[in-house]
Formats: sequence, structure tokens, C-alpha cells
Amino acid sequence: MLGMSSDKLLNSLFDGLYCVDLDRRISFWNSAAQRITGYSAEEVLGSNCHDSILRRVEVDGYECEVKCPLAATIADGKVREANVLVHHKHGYRLPVQVRTSPVRNEEGAIVGAVEIFTDNSNSVQILAALEQLKQDVLVDPLTGVGNRRLADMSLESRLHDWQTHRRPFGVLFMDVDHFKSVNDRYGHKTGDEVLRMLGKTISNTFRKVDTVARWGGEEFVAILPATRLPALASIAERIRSAVAGSFLMEDGQRVGVTLSIGGTIAETGDNAESIIGRADAQMYRSKAGGRNLVTLR
Repeated sequence: MLGMSSDKLLNSLFDGLYCVDLDRRISFWNSAAQRITGYSAEEVLGSNCHDSILRRVEVDGYECEVKCPLAATIADGKVREANVLVHHKHGYRLPVQVRTSPVRNEEGAIVGAVEIFTDNSNSVQILAALEQLKQDVLVDPLTGVGNRRLADMSLESRLHDWQTHRRPFGVLFMDVDHFKSVNDRYGHKTGDEVLRMLGKTISNTFRKVDTVARWGGEEFVAILPATRLPALASIAERIRSAVAGSFLMEDGQRVGVTLSIGGTIAETGDNAESIIGRADAQMYRSKAGGRNLVTLR
């Protein structure tokens, strides 16, 4: 091992590695680089690292020429890491994690750079699988908002914060007014379209920190962290107004619905059942008051 040449040592690496000069022309290409990209050393040596044969795209969308870690490292001597998509010889884009370091001569001047890259496709696939699992487990497939399980999890988390750190939060309980008449008049397919419309309208109107979920049927709940009664009232009214102004067309007719909304703020001694029950009771007060209303306590 001690007598192994530097080329043999670099070719024994599991990670891809290549070296470039100050013009970013490739002067070394190890065996793992060929295995990962499909390109042999003969095909890339002497070419520029941003030639079409290897043109990369940053994960955030920037082309290599616009935002190149190698060029930046050659310019300032700093080590960089990035996640990029490289062009495989078979035509597809391959996710890799790259690390660039400067190469210096004996006087300390930068004379090029080296890049080590690791096939990141398994990690990307795992993340995609986890995201799909999250969608399957926590998202309502019809409306695209969270499901009852997500609401329960969020509610328990907020209650814990309230009980241990006194961090306030609010809950809104929303029920579609006269939804049965929509199904009876237009059919369940249109009813589902209305629920999808509601899901998009509601989720686009709440804040990103809020949890919005379909509680069941035509009922929705929202858990709003760091919220007191005045803010809860403002948000609830914004939701009510947004839904009242939403509609879809069915046989030339506008099909729209309204929401009756009830809401409350966490109180001492609350549990999940008590706070949901209180918000639900306020929702029924909105129903009794004529519907398309917000009632809070």
C-alpha cells in the first residue's frame, strides 16, 4: 500500500474525483468518476469541466457556468460543497454531492482545483420515498390539505407547548354550509370538486406556520401557533371571505359554498377534546346565527 502510485491510489477511491487546471480543463479523471457518470477518462481528459459532455445544473436551477463551485474555489481558494445534477452519458441527470478544493503549488499559488463527487441518487430516492410516505400518511388525498391524523399530531404538539411554555395558539373549526344540497343538485363528483376547491382556497389563505386539515366529510380544522384572539378573528374572517368568493362553473352555473366558522384560544386545563369541542360549539353558533359567519370565544 505504501508503494502504491498516486494515480492507483486515486483510482481506488469509491468517490469520483477529477482535477482541473486554471482554465478548468480536466487533467485527471479517476475510475469512480467513470463508473458514476459513464464517461471514460479518454472521453473527458483535456475538455473543459463545463463542456456539454459534463454540464451540470445546481439543485437550485443555476447552470454550471452561472454558479460554478470549481470556478469560485479557483478564484478564492475556499473549499465548497454543493448538491448538483450531472449529465450522465446515457442522457439522464444524476444527483451528486460535490466538494471542491484548491490545488496549490509549492509557493502556495493556486494552480487548479480538485472535485470529489458522490452518487447521491440513493439519498434522493430515500427522501422522495419519505416525502411520499408523508403524503400517504398525513395528507387528505381528495383536498390536498392535512388529514385527521396530522391535525391530532399538531394539536398535541401545540398543547404541549402551551402547557409547558405557555405558548398561545388558536383553533378554528370550519364546516361547509348546505353541502348536502350541492351533492343533491350537482352530484358527488361536483361535490368532490367543491371540496378540492375549498382545500386549495383554505390552504392558500392560511399562514405557512398553520396546520390545516380535513377533519372529516365537509369539516376542516386549523391549528394556529402564536395566535391570540384578535389575530384569530382576523384570520378567520379572511378565510370566510375567501371561501365565499370562490366558485367553480358547472353547466354554465356558478357553484360556490360558504363556511360557518368557530374558534377559540387555548385555555388553562385544555386537552385536545376540550379545545376542539369549544371551537365546534362556536361553529354551531355561527350556523344558528345564519351561516357564513365567524364566532369566537
